[in-house]
Amino acid sequence: MKDNAGTGMLERVQDFVLDRPAGDMPEAVLRRAGYLMLDTLGICAAAGPMDAGRIGRETAALLYGAGTPGTAARMLFDGRQVSLAGAVFAAANQLDNLDGHDGYNPTKGHIGLVTVPTLAVLAETLGDLGGRDALAALVVGYEIAGRAGIALHATVSDYHTSGAWNALGVAAMAARLRGQSRAQLRESLGIAEFWGPRSQMMREIATPTMLHDGSAFGAMAGMTAAILAEQGFTGAPAVTVEAPEAAAFWQDLGTFWQVEHQYIKPYPTCRWTHAAVDAVRELCAEYGLVAGDIAEVRIRSFDYALALWPEMPETTSKAQYGLPFPVAVMIVHGRIGLEHISGAGLQDAEVARLVRATKLIREPRHEARYPEGRWADVELVLTDGRVLASGDVHARGGPERPFSEADIVAKYMEFAEPALGTTRAAGLRDAVLGLAEGAPFSEVARLLYDPL
Repeated sequence: MKDNAGTGMLERVQDFVLDRPAGDMPEAVLRRAGYLMLDTLGICAAAGPMDAGRIGRETAALLYGAGTPGTAARMLFDGRQVSLAGAVFAAANQLDNLDGHDGYNPTKGHIGLVTVPTLAVLAETLGDLGGRDALAALVVGYEIAGRAGIALHATVSDYHTSGAWNALGVAAMAARLRGQSRAQLRESLGIAEFWGPRSQMMREIATPTMLHDGSAFGAMAGMTAAILAEQGFTGAPAVTVEAPEAAAFWQDLGTFWQVEHQYIKPYPTCRWTHAAVDAVRELCAEYGLVAGDIAEVRIRSFDYALALWPEMPETTSKAQYGLPFPVAVMIVHGRIGLEHISGAGLQDAEVARLVRATKLIREPRHEARYPEGRWADVELVLTDGRVLASGDVHARGGPERPFSEADIVAKYMEFAEPALGTTRAAGLRDAVLGLAEGAPFSEVARLLYDPL
């Protein structure tokens, strides 16, 4: 089938999504996908007890039930059965509200928080899904969503949340795993793009809430689009795929692997904060500083980072979408955990002192390097009058300052173990990492659905 725009990109996407086998994907790509899955599941487990995750699961149970075996699945770390769309909505919402999941700089957003749930949810309907086939489907989701995101940002004026484009990755994965036709995939991508939430990212930055990055409804839109297309509903074309101005963003599909360029977050806060957090982390380590040594914090960064919540947060949402707060937490505690961005952590007096003592300064050289990089530099004014400068620092965890596989496993255990217990967390770790070696997805599934 030729696409109407004549760019040939639709055919390229159809070939990749429906016909590219796991055996024709590089081993390193499949292996990396497994580590991205592991990281995402650790955050999903940790987010389970949070209010936003609980509310999302209750809402899915109330509104998004389903009665047929082929369109129903259990919610992750909950066990109740809802529709495919409800199950991905619940998991993506849960993940979106603990901002520790992976991301991709060129998209200015996140993919794994919808693709990993999509794989887990669809696997419920597929019987014995092979591990390498599961990873290949995950790769498809990352590669399609990432390019759709870049195409959208390049062709519209407003900054939309990840849900606006990661819906296409969900639709593509569903088409592959459910054995859709090329025509159904085309309609599904168009429906997902049209109904994906074109929510304004900076509106959520200005007033942080549980809406976060729009991915709950992005996931639901993508899954709904796939089922609609199977029923004969039409929605093509997806302009981020088929429009002539989007063609350039799809030329390297299947040759440049975006999976290998996702970043892993060391902290459960907005990625825009991480360069400044890393800067103070390194200064405190180098000079043996404690919070009482510091009288003032000066943060220089790019515009979006400086738009984050500037005060002491009273909610977890504001804590994750704030800049002075996570920097102060790192100075005071030497790490940022779930306990610091919720509950009593939001009333920490020493953290509050440092938040009040923080100055935010726009730095043009950091702005010029966004979105390709996330840069900041920090000065700490000490109580003895000295001023210590970090120099330019890039956030850790991405291609610029990569995490090792051991780092990713350690992060997973840090977040998953308190929620799952040591035995279940370790078992899930081993099952996920075994997928690349050919272990069946059922080994992962047996540890995914029981409630926390």
